[in-house]
Amino acid sequence: MTSQTLREARKYEEVFEKTIKKEERPEFHLTPRTGWMNDPNGFSWYKGQYHMFYQYYPYESKWGPMHWGHAVSKDLLHWEYLPAALAPDEFYDMDGCFSGSAIELPDGRQMLMYTGVSKEHKHYGSHGDEFQTQCIAIGDGVDYEKYEYNPVLDGKELPEGSSKADFRDPKIWRKKDGTYCCIIGNRPADGSGQILFYTSEDGFQWKYKNVLVSNFNRFGKMWECPDLFELDGKWVLLTSPQDMLPEGFEYHNGNGTLCLIGDFDEDEGVFQEMHNQSVDYGIDFYAPQTVLTSDGRRVMIGWMQNWDSCGIRSREEPWFGQMSLPRELSIKNNRLYQKPLKELDAMRCNKVEYTGVTLTETIWLDGI
Repeated sequence: MTSQTLREARKYEEVFEKTIKKEERPEFHLTPRTGWMNDPNGFSWYKGQYHMFYQYYPYESKWGPMHWGHAVSKDLLHWEYLPAALAPDEFYDMDGCFSGSAIELPDGRQMLMYTGVSKEHKHYGSHGDEFQTQCIAIGDGVDYEKYEYNPVLDGKELPEGSSKADFRDPKIWRKKDGTYCCIIGNRPADGSGQILFYTSEDGFQWKYKNVLVSNFNRFGKMWECPDLFELDGKWVLLTSPQDMLPEGFEYHNGNGTLCLIGDFDEDEGVFQEMHNQSVDYGIDFYAPQTVLTSDGRRVMIGWMQNWDSCGIRSREEPWFGQMSLPRELSIKNNRLYQKPLKELDAMRCNKVEYTGVTLTETIWLDGI
């Protein structure tokens, strides 16, 4: 049953979307239906189309209590908005439905796994400690119902000394044997970052297995938004470290992106790191997620902003934030390679070409 909070968000976005003209948005970059957008969430292929959820505050073009916005696409370039999927409306997520992932269950339903944020409310409305837990919602591609036994992972399933306030962004997948795995970003006692590995028989009851990878204060601090997948015979771990410091020509963008290439034992939950690199050398790329396309390509989309630069805007703008163009990934010589999505080729049309033209000081050519 849809909560009052979610109904209000859906009504608001439906009305205020009409105030934004088509020409006020980019042509191919997904933007929020209205208000604020940050991290991509639940990037997935389901029921014959791509689903992109996103961190969303519909009411203003600034960060607020996080909802999940929702859009679908056939080609990863042209997007159609669906109603907001999640709103902060339960005791365990009343301060935000943070990032997560999506998967299709064997019975055909779609499962969203996300981080619920709740702050301890003390006297006179002041906040105490923040708690981040992992939660589930099940749906049909449009409407989602939160699991009655949420949260499915909390501080009891953390290794000793790990932060309950920095425990977020679950990436879930199903193994060939039908069981489930997920990885979650966390911060150990030394304040650095780590990725934790969890397993489940049914996708609903989860157990901590081990630390997948430890940062040891090498690449920034907290590691956010992890993604793990097999690619060209290797395993790739993507994550977004906060507060990175430069290393030669790498890692200059503060809140940036990290790619670790190596081997992964799915049964033991052990990742053997072999190579590292930046995912993107620009400032405006963060929290990427990948999807396996219906024809077997690994495609990545990131938030085309950065926490250090996203304050440079007018609060009066009706929307803020957009996703990058999709990129196809491959590995060559132990490096991550990225190229524009092949669907972009179909966008190239109305070619204008001149050959054998001698240039003088001023020249005019029709169509150019």
